[in-house]
Amino acid sequence: MYSGATLLRFPYTDPSINSFLANLPESIPCPYSRHFNHLEEFFLKIDSPFTVPSFSIHHDVRRTEPEPAYLQNLRTLLHTLGDLLPSLFRGLTYGFDPTEVMRPLFYQVFTWEGELFLYLLRIDLSTRLQEVEVLTKGTNDTTPFYRSRRLYLEADLLPLQGIEQDPTGNPSFSIKHLISHTWIGEEGRGYFVQGIWIDRDLSKFFTKLFLPPGSRLYPYYPYNSRYRTLCLSLVFPEASRRASFVPLLHRGIHFLSPHLSRIEETLKKTPFSENLELYQRIKASVPEGWYNEWKSLHVRPYINEFDMKEYVLEEYL
Repeated sequence: MYSGATLLRFPYTDPSINSFLANLPESIPCPYSRHFNHLEEFFLKIDSPFTVPSFSIHHDVRRTEPEPAYLQNLRTLLHTLGDLLPSLFRGLTYGFDPTEVMRPLFYQVFTWEGELFLYLLRIDLSTRLQEVEVLTKGTNDTTPFYRSRRLYLEADLLPLQGIEQDPTGNPSFSIKHLISHTWIGEEGRGYFVQGIWIDRDLSKFFTKLFLPPGSRLYPYYPYNSRYRTLCLSLVFPEASRRASFVPLLHRGIHFLSPHLSRIEETLKKTPFSENLELYQRIKASVPEGWYNEWKSLHVRPYINEFDMKEYVLEEYL
């Protein structure tokens, strides 16, 4: 297993936002469903539309605090989303990321069997013009004010090496590295040079190991390679459910740790296939009972109202 850590710093938070999130109810007053678009991006389709204020596009990444106007717009948006989807945000803490102001970030720390895990939720406020109703056009400096029924998000669980605090009390999270390097080279020439990474093959390997044989959840890869570690991506990010996935990531890490170096070296030479001897050998040692958590999930493709292929994730209880 590779030792090392990536440091995530959240130098600013907002007490009023955190107080609001802490007091949200558990109830889910507005129905919604879970989907992936043709680019494999995950979103919740909400029965009731919500509006997204116009945000300033520009932010100096050297500034560790958001502009007052940005914070006010974010508070307005969160009060709207909190009314519709309270369980999505309940119990989280806001952390300002100056490098991605249009993807606000929220987090929660979990402990399981003496080990720390970080839950990260990012909501994506990018304007997908075909999918939204623009109420006021954007400018070169501001995003449109729009209405939508789709909330794009990423929800991930990550293993932590530790947590530190700066003099103001804001945390820094050290993500535990379990994978050494996923970059294996470049392809193309000149302006068209692109890096080649094995993260997608690693994600396929990890996910196929822990899903029941024959299961098809594409484009959902629950176990995946991010931040040079093994992550678990959640399609059930509600407060009542997110903690239940921590033991699944914990046991997956402990099961895979002795094999990770060999998996990494194999995929640097050969794309993932279920016919790989290494995959078949490790798959045969996965306890059958570990499949139970995933047997109820099913992904069904369909054509949306824009004549684009999408996928709905269904759960059979």
